[in-house]
Amino acid sequence: MKLPVIKHLSQFIEDNDEDFLVETIETLEHLTEVPSLKDEELDVIGEIISNMYGALEVNKMIKEGTPKKEALNSFMKRVMGSIDN
Repeated sequence: MKLPVIKHLSQFIEDNDEDFLVETIETLEHLTEVPSLKDEELDVIGEIISNMYGALEVNKMIKEGTPKKEALNSFMKRVMGSIDN
């Protein structure tokens, strides 16, 4: 996951609507079922999907009242903590 990408996607949600990301995730997840996709292509799609889910999580925290910068930092700390364990 990349914080700049999540931040950019969070701004997209703020400017538009989170439904756009949800529908895009569904489309990308469906696309991963194409048998002819190479592993590298699946990795890229997976990274994009992960960043989108991250942005949705950050957006949820913002809706609950967490300031945007704090929500982004808190989310990334959780991700890094789960990787370290």
